[in-house]
Amino acid sequence: MLNKYPLWKYLLVLIVLLLGIFYAAPNLYKPDPALQIAGESSAQILDGRILKRATDALTASGIAYFGEEIDADGRSALLRLVEEEQQLVAQSTVSRALGDGFIVALNLAPTTPDWLSDYGAQPMKLGLDLSGGVHFKLEVDVDAALERRREFYVNSIKRVLREARVRGYVALKPQGVIDATFRTEELREEGRKAVAENSPELLLERFEEGDNWGLRASLSEQLEKEIVEYSVSQNLTTLRNRVNELGVSEPLVQRQGSNRIVVELPGIQDTAEAKRILGKVANLEFRLVAQMDAPASDKQQFGYRSAERRETSEWLERDVIITGERVSNAQASFDQNGQPNVQISLDSEGGTMMSRATRNNIKRRMGVLFIERKYRTRYEMDENGEEIAVKTPYDEKKLLTAPVIQSALGAQFQITGLDSPLESSELALMLRAGALAAPISFVEERTVGPSLGAENIRLGLQSVYYGLAAVVLFMVVYFRVFGMAAVIALTSNLILLVAVMSVLGATLTLPGIAGIVLTVGMAVDANVLIFARIREEIRKGLSPQMAIHGGFERAFTTILDANLTTLIVAVILYAVGTGPIKGFAVTLSFGILTSMFTAIMGTRALINLFYGGRRVQSLSIGGSKA
Repeated sequence: MLNKYPLWKYLLVLIVLLLGIFYAAPNLYKPDPALQIAGESSAQILDGRILKRATDALTASGIAYFGEEIDADGRSALLRLVEEEQQLVAQSTVSRALGDGFIVALNLAPTTPDWLSDYGAQPMKLGLDLSGGVHFKLEVDVDAALERRREFYVNSIKRVLREARVRGYVALKPQGVIDATFRTEELREEGRKAVAENSPELLLERFEEGDNWGLRASLSEQLEKEIVEYSVSQNLTTLRNRVNELGVSEPLVQRQGSNRIVVELPGIQDTAEAKRILGKVANLEFRLVAQMDAPASDKQQFGYRSAERRETSEWLERDVIITGERVSNAQASFDQNGQPNVQISLDSEGGTMMSRATRNNIKRRMGVLFIERKYRTRYEMDENGEEIAVKTPYDEKKLLTAPVIQSALGAQFQITGLDSPLESSELALMLRAGALAAPISFVEERTVGPSLGAENIRLGLQSVYYGLAAVVLFMVVYFRVFGMAAVIALTSNLILLVAVMSVLGATLTLPGIAGIVLTVGMAVDANVLIFARIREEIRKGLSPQMAIHGGFERAFTTILDANLTTLIVAVILYAVGTGPIKGFAVTLSFGILTSMFTAIMGTRALINLFYGGRRVQSLSIGGSKA
């Protein structure tokens, strides 16, 4: 029978539409401004006492809040605020109340009802030009990078002198120069020759100090610039890797000025986790445990946690075998006893250095030193009489484990002695994403312009509404009953588009709204082609039922070709474009797919319900009667 769908097709269209309404519904619920509290370590557990300290501080400051809660695993707490304008003040208040050791981050807490979220329905992610993202400005500590390089040269000069059998005392001076003193002028000249051959980039000058003959090494101005440039560039690469590990859609990580980096994360929900991962300045050092008869100048003492977690101490050699910069891959795992560990893979040079160091030290112990940059906060009054927070950096050094070297190690081995699977996962992520070449600090953090984002959303929605209203008016006036069917299908198309983007976690940007407006026009264009073909069939003298059938059948190929070529262009735009171009390509691609379904199958189902299966003398399709 012409123009009559089987029951399963009607049910298919209805089920798809109902699912679209269900998964698009969370976008009707506006998120609440909130504070998220987490520990500096992923293994740190929050309890009710910590949450009470935070809420008491907000109450004392007169900041209204509600809905305080702690995650099931105790890693994060959330405080919802009544007014979005109080987020920054609330963050400062809670940070001071909790002190060091906690991360207090800005967040936007979803308000999706449980009956929706239990089935995976979540609101669509919005880009930073709309709402729902965070903006971090980080500053690279270039002075620490220079200091780290000077320490490297101190160890390098010691090693070179030792290999050349030249006795001398090497020390790093507060002025940033490296002084090596010798007993005789001959020893100084031998040492100068060895150092110049090994590190020609250093500036070397001779000096005399009492009975000692001295050699002073310093970094040239050009070398300092190269170190600073490398540190900022390496940190930029590492931060991009860490953002990729977070799985954020359409992130922005770019350099600003000489030593600052801007990170923008749209649509992210766990801002405390993002802040912890981005700001974590952690590295590994592998050193041999010092022998008891070694001179004090060749060893350092670090805290060591035994398998029973008792605090003891160990002496380690000052010379570093390798650092975390040589790690090419790291994965969290468990050993045969069910204890968390990290499987390490080194690059080729790191594997060679590890093999050379361990094959000559069988039965000795090797320490795995974890170094993390932290901050102590104190509060001072500025010249305007306002209280400001001053953060003083320090390095916390912790020995994870010190196993006995049973055989020469290669490019793959494992690190044990970790507290929990969460700690092993975080350490693996740090190593996998790459070590920071220099410490970084957060100099600015904010949710991106809620007023600007709201204005963008308002104007963007207005453009959709106006475009939709114009299309509805045209279709109803020009195509009458058929136009009404097209309008219903068009509305369904918008619902399905929002649902698909919500389910797939796609990010909606301002250019993406432009893609939606274009989708509205393309969806109607398909119906216009169909209805124009039906009019032509009627003019040829075909019956109304035959005209409907012929119109849909003959227009299908044209619609498919037009939408397919547009889809190919959208895919190319997404593949080669960045930022706004990708946002436009995403909504355009999804819009083409949903419009094909609603404009052909949805509209046909409605026309079939109205005209199919009965005798029809004429069609209400605007100016054509049958």
